Amino acid sequence: MEPKFNFYAAVYLILKKENKILLLRRFNTGWMDGMYTLPAGHIDKNETSQTAMSREAKEEINLTIPPENLSVAHIMHRKSSDREYFDIFIEAKKYSGKLKNNEKHKCDDIDWFPTDSLPKNTLDYVNKALQLISKGRHFSNFGF
Repeated sequence: MEPKFNFYAAVYLILKKENKILLLRRFNTGWMDGMYTLPAGHIDKNETSQTAMSREAKEEINLTIPPENLSVAHIMHRKSSDREYFDIFIEAKKYSGKLKNNEKHKCDDIDWFPTDSLPKNTLDYVNKALQLISKGRHFSNFGF
């Protein structure tokens, strides 16, 4: 009997201010280094998507975001070269703390970019999700 197929799940944080969005540049990870993405991470066992996003925000960028201040903006079913993901893009309206790169060993830049002019080296599926969110779309497929 073939083993059951398993999805992976990841969360992505959307923080906006003054028509800009916060992006991080991957560094020294071995996967898509030099590319911009949103603060993100995998959902751990027994963790909700909001709890995971709250944890990742604190770990990566030093912000405190209570899970109740997070709302799902988009879900993407994405096929990568070796896995399939459900990527959950979550927006935070309120947060506290001082923005700081807590993972300098995995990220070499954190900056705010105009929402209508993202860097050319933004991960393609992140760029696509942000475009769809701006059009009010809540679900998409990518890589199929």
